[in-house]
Amino acid sequence: MPHEDAWLTVWAKSDRDEHNVCTDWLPLHQHLDDTAAVAGRLVDLWVSPQVITRIARELPDGATGVRALACWLAAVHDVGKASPAFAVQVEKLADHMRPFGLNANPRLTNDRKRSQVNHALVGNVAVRDWLTDERGFDFRGSAAQLGSIVGSHHGMSPEDARLAEVEGRGDLAGGGPWAVVRNHLLARATARIGGLEPYRAIDLSKPSQALLTAIVIVADWIASNSDLFPLRPISTLSDPPSQPDDALTERRLAEGWSRLNLPPRWRAQPLGRDLDEVFRDRFRRPGGTARPVQIAAVEAARAQSEPGMVVIEAPMGSGKTEAALLAAEVLAHASGANGCFVALPTQATTDAMFARVRAWLDALPGRADGSAVTLGLAHGKAHLNDEYSGLVHKGRFVSVGENGAATAHHWLSGRKKAGLASFVVGTIDQVLFAGLKSRHLMLRHLALAGKVVIIDEVHAYDVYMSQYLHRVLHWLGAYRVPVVLLSATLPDARRAELLRAYDSGRGGAGSALPQEHPGYPVVCGSGGVVSRPVALPPGGTTVRLDRLTDDLDTLVSYLRANLADGGCAVVVRNTVTRVQETALRLGAEFGEGNVTINHSRFLACDRAGKDRDLVGRFGPPESNPDRPDRHIVVASQVVEQSLDIDFDLMVTDLAPVDLVLQRVGRLHRHDRGRPERVRQARCAVVGVADWLGEPVTSVPGSRRVYGDHLLLRAAALLSERDTLSIPHDIAPLVQRAYGGEQVGPPQWQMSMAEAEKAATASALRRTNAASVYLLGDALSAGTLVNWLYAGVGDADDDNAKGMAQVRDGEESLEVLVVQRDADGGLLTPDWVKGGGEQIPLDQSVSRGQARVIAACSLRLPLALCHGGVIDPVIRELELNKIPSFELTPPLKGQLVLVLDSDRRAELYGYRLTYDLRRGLIHDRI
Repeated sequence: MPHEDAWLTVWAKSDRDEHNVCTDWLPLHQHLDDTAAVAGRLVDLWVSPQVITRIARELPDGATGVRALACWLAAVHDVGKASPAFAVQVEKLADHMRPFGLNANPRLTNDRKRSQVNHALVGNVAVRDWLTDERGFDFRGSAAQLGSIVGSHHGMSPEDARLAEVEGRGDLAGGGPWAVVRNHLLARATARIGGLEPYRAIDLSKPSQALLTAIVIVADWIASNSDLFPLRPISTLSDPPSQPDDALTERRLAEGWSRLNLPPRWRAQPLGRDLDEVFRDRFRRPGGTARPVQIAAVEAARAQSEPGMVVIEAPMGSGKTEAALLAAEVLAHASGANGCFVALPTQATTDAMFARVRAWLDALPGRADGSAVTLGLAHGKAHLNDEYSGLVHKGRFVSVGENGAATAHHWLSGRKKAGLASFVVGTIDQVLFAGLKSRHLMLRHLALAGKVVIIDEVHAYDVYMSQYLHRVLHWLGAYRVPVVLLSATLPDARRAELLRAYDSGRGGAGSALPQEHPGYPVVCGSGGVVSRPVALPPGGTTVRLDRLTDDLDTLVSYLRANLADGGCAVVVRNTVTRVQETALRLGAEFGEGNVTINHSRFLACDRAGKDRDLVGRFGPPESNPDRPDRHIVVASQVVEQSLDIDFDLMVTDLAPVDLVLQRVGRLHRHDRGRPERVRQARCAVVGVADWLGEPVTSVPGSRRVYGDHLLLRAAALLSERDTLSIPHDIAPLVQRAYGGEQVGPPQWQMSMAEAEKAATASALRRTNAASVYLLGDALSAGTLVNWLYAGVGDADDDNAKGMAQVRDGEESLEVLVVQRDADGGLLTPDWVKGGGEQIPLDQSVSRGQARVIAACSLRLPLALCHGGVIDPVIRELELNKIPSFELTPPLKGQLVLVLDSDRRAELYGYRLTYDLRRGLIHDRI
């Protein structure tokens, strides 16, 4: 048996100086007490009431039990640190424990299995067995569930094989005196919450287990921050073990929580009955009135008898965003959600939405004592957004907005924590990752489970991404999260799929939505929502449709004729190569200063600047006083998504009908004076080898992106007409494009049938491929053991493996770009802000320079990323490994592309040139 004070000597935290000498430590019991105290404070003040209500449904004492279980789990989460495998990591601290009967064999430090028998897994087994043997819990039920939460607190769920390893390696896990100490800590934590009797027969669902795990992780991260909860000097080891001091723990909590200074949770207020007044107040529209779709959205939200999903379908520019935000206020007040997550298709659209959401927050009621609410920007390049970055850097632990309601809290920034802010604007990937088996998935679930989730541009997600979207909607339904989906229009079958996915998480077989088309525009949904068709506005915009041959001479002539009096045109291409080729010719014809290029193959910092410029020059009239007299933008698909930009004339490659309509939505979007020749909206469709073909044939790049089936159906529908009436033609065209109706002339039908068959087979392959890393069912019984088995590890939208899983399955490579100087050294790229500076080679890179380098990320073209070449390309890039990058956490492990002074490099048989106007150009050597 160990000494009665042995449990007081077990260590949990340590710190070392530059000579690797241990300087500070913290006993395990103090860290457990700190973490339990933080967990209680989180539940009391920070965790969303919506989350607490969801867990409370499964506990006999409701919300009281949520707090008790969260505190108990936090108080035992590191109990596995009372083990030889952990103790031997710091010799001096292990030596301190030996006189008290806890003897860790020093030879274990070299045992290859030691890292596998980690303290989270030891804790899992200890909790499960103690609850079974000492408290009568069900070994395979409640005991296993609570044990798996402890085992998951490092962000990865335990696996059966790893737990068996723990049980088979008593020398590493520790029996005898080690087990006695663990049992003492478990009994102590139980006594401190008044016992575990109410929870002996509980059966926690996987959603509740995931949420409790996430609360423990957050509490552990806060309590492990030594700036908030200081360690003790190593000199205190010579003191006799001291009994825990509750007053000390209370002081540590008060001081640490004060320094952290998380703003209190937001509480939604009832929306005023005068919706016009609310609209003017929220969106600063003096004299404005709520539009019909906004009224319908609020009515639908108010009609929900329980949290459900609202689908808003309306034309581009009809106020869907404002409708969603107003509906979110209603839904949050009803459900207890303490924030909102707004998801968009791209980083550019996300950045544009960030400013709009921040302005809405400034006018939003419900802040306790007028305090700020936390606001996060969630995507891999958030640090390049000046508005967000400026907010974050105002303080180390907290940044209080000086002129508004929103604060970008420092502790809630970064890849894993940004989503935990009360209000978050992020890319759709951040939502889709909640359906991907990946590290710290439970934090992503906590980030969504307490909010209203708004997903914009739902029509933009293909069959591959939709597998993840459906699974996420399934889990959101299980969490009882209110969801708002936005789209210009949806095929009836697609709408039904989305509603079924959400309802399946609630245990429902499907939605009560009628099978017939619900009308357009329309607000519909689940949870008691009755479909609300909205009248289309009278008139609308008539767009003249032209079909041009696909050659640059014809394009130049078309633009010259229509822009003779001036005007701003956009040419939309389906591939970056076509963007670059077109821009080169148009620059020669119209002058480079009159042509702007925008696509994905620019450095991240350059791309961010181009996106801001695009909105600044071609946005709403009130925001772009410097709109050019005559200008041409040549861009990829960025212009078909949520950016509020407006052009006088459009030329677009043929694409699926819904995407063509999205692009046309950027044509004559706002009321403004326009030159005579572009006073009527006009769009030319190109990208077809021969419009008289039987059937027509799209250019190869478009076929690779979209496939023949949808392109043929789009060509058939657009060939029938010379005008589009926007918005009146939107729904009929989309329903025909995606329905079972035969379209196109008889001589096309054999080719169209073959294309449809190929598309169906491709969809099946992509669906099966998506399932590899897809999270399991939310309603399945069991524990978190094996929950994330065979996952992708860390996933974010700068992580190629994660992106490949939720986007389209294609391989993707991102590199950091630096330049070689004349002496063989390395420089930051000389054309960017902070560029041209020497990069150290043998010591870590400074924080400021690392930020500049991280902003110089670049995605390589498909020619260097597809499955046939990606491995040798990576091997060649790895020859550029830079020692200083490996010493700098943000740069460690990143692939590096080294350009010469002319911004050129050779890679795997390609000559790469970074052109400041055209982006990355690749040519075979």
